[in-house]
Amino acid sequence: MQVWVSGNSGFVGKNLIQYLKDSSFEYCPITRTDFHDVSKLEFDVNDAIVHLAGKAHDLKATSNPDEYYRINFELTKKLYDEFLKSKAGKFIFVSSVKATADVVDGILTEEHLPNPQTHYGKSKLMAEEYIQNQPLPEGKSYYILRPCMIHGPGNKGNLNLLYKFVQKNIPYPLAAFDNKRSLLSVDNLCFVIKKLFEKNIPSGIYNVADDEPLSTNQIVSFLANSLNKKPKLWPISQKIIIKTAKIGDKIKLPLNTERLKKLTENYIVSNIKIKEALDIEFPLSSMEGLCKTAKAFKR
Repeated sequence: MQVWVSGNSGFVGKNLIQYLKDSSFEYCPITRTDFHDVSKLEFDVNDAIVHLAGKAHDLKATSNPDEYYRINFELTKKLYDEFLKSKAGKFIFVSSVKATADVVDGILTEEHLPNPQTHYGKSKLMAEEYIQNQPLPEGKSYYILRPCMIHGPGNKGNLNLLYKFVQKNIPYPLAAFDNKRSLLSVDNLCFVIKKLFEKNIPSGIYNVADDEPLSTNQIVSFLANSLNKKPKLWPISQKIIIKTAKIGDKIKLPLNTERLKKLTENYIVSNIKIKEALDIEFPLSSMEGLCKTAKAFKR
């Protein structure tokens, strides 16, 4: 089996490629140039395709909405159509939990009726629905993975922002918000993808998240301890913080409404379906994954 990977220069792509090499899988990149004519790609019998290429959610809200649909939907459609015509056996599309819900009340499962509110989520959902609606030839499988917030070596998202706060001894000002959210270690995501190569499970949608959700205050405290620092949690009034975030929307402050939501919302994701289908336990606990990310920040 050869594993073809698009989006190989991104955060997840770089980690997946190294993981595949360490696991002795033969890896073939799908580059941006390849998308000009995907019919030139020569997929062989039993090959697997992992489609990571996409436009990430823009927390600064400065992106052209059309870009999400061109990249997240049209490129996925183009590559999936080629997969259906080819000899390749498995297609893994890395989507997002944001394709189904921006706000979660309770625990998010695969049965939740999708209702994304952002262009990012809507474009991902369009790609998911296209894949599901195409007749699937015998011997082929597709897996739509919906990861929650992914972290690990090379991560430059909100965890990196929190780490810099702690590193510079800046008090965390959002401690008044009591939340729980699911995270996903990139190692656990790579582990799931590898298992999908090795096992045949029903085609469909699968959420991917670490086992235990964490509060942002827990994360800040953990990062402080990893730096041998005392956690500085500053419980400023929620009303003041929300007003500040709204000002940040207008004058481009580091804290805006979207980033505040990402840092303080409740967003718990169930991973039961994928674990039961593959009959697995994840190699890293939530805290072990966070520890690996923190060590990578120090380098």
